[in-house]
Amino acid sequence: MSSGRNRGKPQAGGVTPDDLGVHPGRDWFTVLSGTVVLYLGERVIRVEAGQAASFSTMTPHAVRGDRGPAEILVILDHNGERSHLRT
Repeated sequence: MSSGRNRGKPQAGGVTPDDLGVHPGRDWFTVLSGTVVLYLGERVIRVEAGQAASFSTMTPHAVRGDRGPAEILVILDHNGERSHLRT
């Protein structure tokens, strides 16, 4: 299991299907500052500072900043670590 902080830049507009990732495992994050948009399959979910999200990563997903910078704390399982933290 890995954790890390990620500072997202604002993202104008939505995402395309090519932007959505899928991999085995689960992701968890909490928003430390700002607001992010979690694209999860067909759903679009705003997650604000102090809120958290956890989801199966077999659902197509992406996280983007919403109307300004955002900082998130992410915890990844082994599968998520391999997918998100490529070296």
